[in-house]
Amino acid sequence: MDRFIHPNLKDVPLASVLHALSDPTRLAIVRRLDHDLADESAGLACNCAAPDDLPRATLSNHFNVLRSAGLIESRKQGTMVINRLRRSDVDARFPGLLDAVLNAETANA
Repeated sequence: MDRFIHPNLKDVPLASVLHALSDPTRLAIVRRLDHDLADESAGLACNCAAPDDLPRATLSNHFNVLRSAGLIESRKQGTMVINRLRRSDVDARFPGLLDAVLNAETANA
């Protein structure tokens, strides 16, 4: 698949975003992408969002769910797929949601 479909967040219901974030693996991916976004802002680059211990098909499914919920943007770079958290878009559509979910998980860890 050379092109990925990224929904307009105006068309994504809150239930879809919450469903995507309800899975521990997907939440871990979002957390890593959020951390990578902060590193990228500081001039550091890393594409280490994918857990190493999951089968490729399972990872693909998790990334598809996150993409369908409008949480991530994916692009091909050679043989790699680069994933980026759509933080500003999600924050504009659902203010405070990512902060609340990511901070709640950190507090319970």
